[in-house]
Amino acid sequence: MTSEEITAAAAGTWQLGDLTVNRIGFGAMRLTQNGAALTTDAVASDRDRAVRVLRRAVELGVNHIDTAAFYFSALRSANELINRALAPYPDDLVITTKVGPGRDPSGEWLPLARPEQLRGQVEENLRQLGRDHLDVVNLRVHGTDSIAERFGALAQLRDAGLIRHLGISNVRPEHLAEAEAIAPVVCVQNRYGIGAPPDADEFLRTCGERGVAFVPFFAIAGAGREAGAGHTDHDEVQAVADAHGASAAQVRLAWTLHRGPHVLAIPGTGDPDHLVANVAAGALRLTPDELARLDAVHRHV
Repeated sequence: MTSEEITAAAAGTWQLGDLTVNRIGFGAMRLTQNGAALTTDAVASDRDRAVRVLRRAVELGVNHIDTAAFYFSALRSANELINRALAPYPDDLVITTKVGPGRDPSGEWLPLARPEQLRGQVEENLRQLGRDHLDVVNLRVHGTDSIAERFGALAQLRDAGLIRHLGISNVRPEHLAEAEAIAPVVCVQNRYGIGAPPDADEFLRTCGERGVAFVPFFAIAGAGREAGAGHTDHDEVQAVADAHGASAAQVRLAWTLHRGPHVLAIPGTGDPDHLVANVAAGALRLTPDELARLDAVHRHV
């Protein structure tokens, strides 16, 4: 089977509350501009190509798209690209967005939203996406402060019908416990990949034990973060990739998915070929020996 024939279904599925998603999804952050993402000086992306990438993702079985109203450049908004490309939306498409951070029209970051400001952010996502409700909203967190007030505000919006399910992003285990005392949490979205610290492994396992999806960001980019992956990779990662006729990026995604059935992937790209390769990574089956070698890299990067 060629990469072009592999669909997101090859990775298996997970439940976000009552919503079934394929474990390979799509992150919309890189759609809005070329080069480093979420900066004020990056070059705007090609609108038509971004639309084609989104439509191709759905054709390849992607039914989980991660976005945010603060994913925009001078000329592009990820939410509005999603709206243009995919509305009217397929019945099985789950769009996950984030609230908490905000950016002014020039792209500069604003202070985290106060609890009373979160409704405005939710409504902005609704407007941009052309939806009457949001499937999943993640409260994006910075630091160690309590999230009870802000998560409680989102729980009220869920009760009002504006949000179907809630998640949290960039959090610590104590945040998950705090949120679950207020309302059900369907996902935790945290930075994770080969080389993540041991406490991240422990948190991933905790989420699995609680039936909460763990959704890594920067699983491919690693230390490159918003700038993306570098051109070279660890020798062991490259060796496993060569053995499968795959790329190092595909091996990193596959390794992440092997960490547990509750782990979802949301690799992002504005390149149609990279999209096909990312989806195909969901079909990559690593052997126990290969997993052991990659685990050793993971522990010692």
